[in-house]
Amino acid sequence: MNDSINTLDELLSDPMVLLVMERDRVQPAELRILFEKVRQRARLINDPHVPAAHLVAKTCPQHWLCG
Repeated sequence: MNDSINTLDELLSDPMVLLVMERDRVQPAELRILFEKVRQRARLINDPHVPAAHLVAKTCPQHWLCG
């Protein structure tokens, strides 16, 4: 992985990311759903920014996306 990754599609096509996700039993579709929910919430509160990864991770167990 390098610093030029700009999109979720690029991230999810990275072999190392896919290996870690497989090890953690996280499906790409589940991750896409999580990010879409975060995006929708951000739109509701008129905040165009996606929260930091550690904030997203706090909701991960609630959605059964983390191992």
